[in-house]
Amino acid sequence: MRREEGKPISAHLSMQETKDRAELDDVTPDIPARIGDWLNRLPYIPFFFLGLGVYRAWIEIVFVGSYIDFPSEQFAGQDVFDLTMIFVMLLCALLSNKIKTLFSRTVIYWLSGTLLTISTIMVFITFYVPNLAQMLALPAAIMGGAGIALLILMWSEIYSCLNPIRVALYYSASLIVAALIIYIVRGFLMPWVFAACLSMPILSLLCVLLSYRSIPVSDLPVMPTRNFSFPWKPVLLMAIYGFAFGLREVDIYTTSFGPHSSFGTVFVAAVVFVGVLVQGRRFDFAVVYRLGLPLMVGAFLLLPYFGFFNEFVSGLCSNASYAAFSILIMLILANMSYRFGISALWLFGIERGVRALFIFFGRQVEVHRQWLDVSGIDSGLLITVLVILLVVALSMVLYSEKELSSRWGVNFIAGHDKEANEAILKKQAIVGRCNLLAQKQHLSQREEEVLLLLAQQKTIATIERELFIANGTAKAHVRHIYRKLDIHTREELFEMLDSENLEREDRLEGSTPGLG
Repeated sequence: MRREEGKPISAHLSMQETKDRAELDDVTPDIPARIGDWLNRLPYIPFFFLGLGVYRAWIEIVFVGSYIDFPSEQFAGQDVFDLTMIFVMLLCALLSNKIKTLFSRTVIYWLSGTLLTISTIMVFITFYVPNLAQMLALPAAIMGGAGIALLILMWSEIYSCLNPIRVALYYSASLIVAALIIYIVRGFLMPWVFAACLSMPILSLLCVLLSYRSIPVSDLPVMPTRNFSFPWKPVLLMAIYGFAFGLREVDIYTTSFGPHSSFGTVFVAAVVFVGVLVQGRRFDFAVVYRLGLPLMVGAFLLLPYFGFFNEFVSGLCSNASYAAFSILIMLILANMSYRFGISALWLFGIERGVRALFIFFGRQVEVHRQWLDVSGIDSGLLITVLVILLVVALSMVLYSEKELSSRWGVNFIAGHDKEANEAILKKQAIVGRCNLLAQKQHLSQREEEVLLLLAQQKTIATIERELFIANGTAKAHVRHIYRKLDIHTREELFEMLDSENLEREDRLEGSTPGLG
């Protein structure tokens, strides 16, 4: 649950807010209005929020082994790495009430960084000294899995503090960054590959720290709560897609790039990034899952025994589909945590752990598929039919939800902290009213972000810091908002947001805000 500003939304303007209003009257646009509006819609993306892509590149190079065959893989490689990661994630979720948040604890940075550094060194030692592979493989995989689990959960916590539109931009951009890093490192000589991989975990952790420090205190989870039923719908959906991806994973590495550098992954990430960049909150996120379903079905219908080309296309479709649903699930869960104050460590610890477990199961089923042959029945065809049926059936869950901001089965648990629940509902109501007002008055995505911060009684200077926009840009946005709403002061804005008519319309539209 994030901190409230203290005053009610209808409170009088503070001296600082009065000063901000006076400054607005004194500033005149220095560029034509149309050009200014277009430029203001382009978001500034702080580079450190893209550090998520750095750890993805590390995973593929060091443990997925998409293009480097480390001798350690023969003794304890990706399977041990994944099982350790799953265990640590689920353990963190179980202890989330005690841990609260990972990214606010200095010891977690040191622990994750140390584990990942030692793991990287051990893996590369086995490349130069293969005789040590059997001795170093197991500890390297265990330390790597534990370290990366902590890093993944820290990034999940960071993204849960952001507006969902920013999550979509930063996460899709991070997927592209990961692929670019892998493409670049592929051209390095081995000593430089080692140096690059050694620096990746530290760089990603540094980005987590910078991201954490850049987030306003009011948006940080002070006391994340678990007073909710768990949203199993999206988790089970991602688990099935993970299982389907695991079935194709072995073939993907032999015919295409790895899971984080595949052209399919980059394509889907680019579609989401450009779509959100151009359309903002008007971007239809339904495109993501409507694209992912046929791609996954196509990945299984284009069976490998039709030739290398179809096998290659099958791998691209599988990667693209999995990437689409990973973006979708990140948006859904981060949005839940952002709106309701649910513990991101609890949500993502379970979701990422279950997802990785089903990918592991899928990989094992494919590797040992011959054990499933019964009475001459083609086990590959049987698995294909079952997976397609499961994927299609569970994907229908998405179509039963009206929008990504639906509750997805989340409900308050009776008997828990009523005051905390009321505070969460109050904040959610404010977000919903701002979203409704933005839609009615045709505000841009950036203007809606500014509107929400104004409703939370943030000053002009604070808005500029939180949105990473240049000095004076926030004032221009506020002027545009006031003009579109036909108001002149924040008091009028508060009265508009508090109006009974708006509340009545908000109830008719539903209490959950959109992704904008």
